[in-house]
Amino acid sequence: MQEHISRQGRALQALLLERRVAALATLNDNGAPSASMVPFAIDAERGRLVLHVSALAAHTGHMARDARVGLLVCAADRPDAPVHDLARLSLEGRAETPAPDSPEWRAARSVYLARFPDAEPMTDLPDFRFVTVTPHSARQISGFGSARAVDADELHQLLRSLPRA
Repeated sequence: MQEHISRQGRALQALLLERRVAALATLNDNGAPSASMVPFAIDAERGRLVLHVSALAAHTGHMARDARVGLLVCAADRPDAPVHDLARLSLEGRAETPAPDSPEWRAARSVYLARFPDAEPMTDLPDFRFVTVTPHSARQISGFGSARAVDADELHQLLRSLPRA
C-alpha cells in the first residue's frame, strides 16, 4: 500500500523530476563555501541523488575532503511570474564515492544513464566518478510565503516513491 503524499510532497517530487541540474555547494580547503552546477539523477530505490563528476573539478576534491554538501534545485525563471514565487528545494546531505564497478557504482551508473543516456561515453573516462548524495534534511519553498523544513524520513519516503529508472 502506497503511503499518503501531501500536496507539498508531490510538488517536491515534481520539481526533482522536472529539473535536471542543481547548484552544488561544497566546502573548499579553507572551509569557505563553493558553488557549481551539476546534472543529477535520482536513485529512487536507495533514496539518494547521483552525480557524475570529474576528478579535475574543484568540487570533487572538496567532497573527498568533506562529505557535507548542499544541492539547490530551482524551478525555471519565467518572465511572467514573480521571482520570489519560484519553487526551490535546498537539500543538505552526505556525499559518497562508490568504488568503481561495485554494486553501488553500478546502481549509480544505471540511474544516471537512465536520465542522461548521452553521458555513457563519459562513464568510461578514468578521471570521472559517480558520487551519491544521501540527503538528511531540506528546505522547500513552494512559492511566496510557502516554506517548510523536510526531515530525512520524509525525504527518503518521497524519493523512494518516485518511479524507478
